[in-house]
Amino acid sequence: MVFKRLLGAMGVGGPGVDTVLDGGPVLPGGALTGRVLLRGGESAVGIEHIGLELIARVEAEHEDAESEGTVVFDRFTICGYFRLGEHEDRELPFSVPVPWETPITELHGQPLGIVLGVRTEVRVAGARDKGDLDPLAVRPLPVQEAVLEALGQVGFGFHSADLEYGRIGGTGQQLPFYQEIELFPAPQYAHAVQEVELTFLASPTGAEVVLEADKRERPHSSGHDALARFELRHDDATSLDWNREVESWMAWLTEHHHAHSGHPEHHHGDVPHPDHHPGHDDHRCGPGLGTALAVGAAGLAVGVVGGLVAAEVVDEIGDFFEDDQGDEDGDDGDGDDG
Repeated sequence: MVFKRLLGAMGVGGPGVDTVLDGGPVLPGGALTGRVLLRGGESAVGIEHIGLELIARVEAEHEDAESEGTVVFDRFTICGYFRLGEHEDRELPFSVPVPWETPITELHGQPLGIVLGVRTEVRVAGARDKGDLDPLAVRPLPVQEAVLEALGQVGFGFHSADLEYGRIGGTGQQLPFYQEIELFPAPQYAHAVQEVELTFLASPTGAEVVLEADKRERPHSSGHDALARFELRHDDATSLDWNREVESWMAWLTEHHHAHSGHPEHHHGDVPHPDHHPGHDDHRCGPGLGTALAVGAAGLAVGVVGGLVAAEVVDEIGDFFEDDQGDEDGDDGDGDDG
């Protein structure tokens, strides 16, 4: 165990803290479990509060520039006041809910470039000390995975993923940011679109899918972005022919001409919701679909493994946690909740 001394609160010889997350990625809407380990210092001390923060690195678009920063998107209290004795070891297990809209960080173990972390906050003797960030890995829900695998099977390729600060009109979005997964178009759509951006907004009942297609210029028409929103249920994950489903979505996007001048958070109206109900035209799953889905997932993930994206992902994640460590080393315990 690597205990961090609460230097800002108690000085040398004070208590130490370490947070251990249970292994493996979590699911949106699932539970994050682990233990906060405390080790007493040279004297007994009153621990006033222990909490956890879920943190994301997000991008914000301005009129003439972009910026990056961190957002705390959930907070939890692990325990209130207790006395930690001299050299006492104490273990505090926790299980906290993961927000349904928590971004996906990996697909079949391959990183997508999304940076999330868990940070422990301890208040001692009227001062606050924030611990190091622990990486948080999140895998897709079955219905999200089904969509991604089908896109790969149809021929779309993974380009990149990021978190955008802002809101998408006409949706049930809860968090102050959303995830965009950028895809290269499948060959059969390359004449019509340059790229497709996919956003999932999960909830207890299912997931909204927002698709944005960057349409190419054509004779007598300029290029523009087409937007559409589709609603899914969780049990759709195993009941639909997903290849045909995503092809029907793309047909709607390429045939309709709703346009806007910016990204979804700058869209002044609601994202269009086509009169389309998944699976109602009876194209249900047939034998062998599970094998087809796995192939699709590999196709989507290859851009992460084989291209420049992989190196960029490693650099960004490393910078995020190293920067946080540097900030904490100079923290006197009096910072704001930022």
